[in-house]
Amino acid sequence: MKKQLSEQRFAWLVIAPACVIVFGIVIFPLFTTFIYSLKNMDLTSSQYGQWVWLQNYLELLKDKEFWSTTGRTAYFTGVSLTVEITLGIFIALLLNEDIKGKTFLRTIIIIPWAVPTIVNGAMWKWIYHPEYGALNALLTQLGLIDHYQSWLGSPWLAMNMIIIADVWKMTPLVVLFFLASLQLRNLSIYEAARVDGANIFQRFYHLTIPFLKPTILVIIVVRTMEAFKVFDIIYATTRGGPANGTLTLTYDAYLKSFTNLQYSQGATISYLIAFMILTLTFLYVKVLKSEGAN
Repeated sequence: MKKQLSEQRFAWLVIAPACVIVFGIVIFPLFTTFIYSLKNMDLTSSQYGQWVWLQNYLELLKDKEFWSTTGRTAYFTGVSLTVEITLGIFIALLLNEDIKGKTFLRTIIIIPWAVPTIVNGAMWKWIYHPEYGALNALLTQLGLIDHYQSWLGSPWLAMNMIIIADVWKMTPLVVLFFLASLQLRNLSIYEAARVDGANIFQRFYHLTIPFLKPTILVIIVVRTMEAFKVFDIIYATTRGGPANGTLTLTYDAYLKSFTNLQYSQGATISYLIAFMILTLTFLYVKVLKSEGAN
């Protein structure tokens, strides 16, 4: 009995530092942020510190700007996911073939993903520079444009340029997911389909896509959670501009909290982001379970 108690004490001593760290940097900030969302914590208000309960949530849900920002965030997430999954599948299929130099290609494909997001954003900001950016120089030399463009100068174009930068960084991760799945394929099924007369497109549609469907759903869950919280690349490139064209929910929460000193609104947006991600994740998991049951 004493030995068991001593082992339990030792176990608690071992995990105690981790518990303190988790409480200090995760649980306590989450609890404090939730309290802020229920109070008036705006430093510019004369009613600072008063409880308003759900008023912050109700006001935010009635705000058209909030829904516009939500739409931009959803657009960024949806387009990024679609392009990354599409490119990821075809690149993985290419790297899975017996081609010359595939080991080298598999090695270097991970480099864009290994680059820190803030560095990736700064790099693409220079690439998109309207006066001496590499993209303008390349397209001009190829004759595709006759004068330099301001790639981050209009709201719609800037958002799509940010998506390209995000796709460049995150597609390698998607490729690794698909490549790992493709290694587990039963090639005899493909040989049988080829003997039966199925062409490459039929084999891809009827065999490869159904086989990769669970992996696709996992990628959608993981990347949705990441993309919906996009901040670093926005901060490094456009700071939400021009004309709020690249303003996403997480960056909006940052601006309200640390620029406008509206801590209540920033906290409320943060918890609404968490609620949206939890809702999407729940729906994805439901679909994933139903696919697994089938």
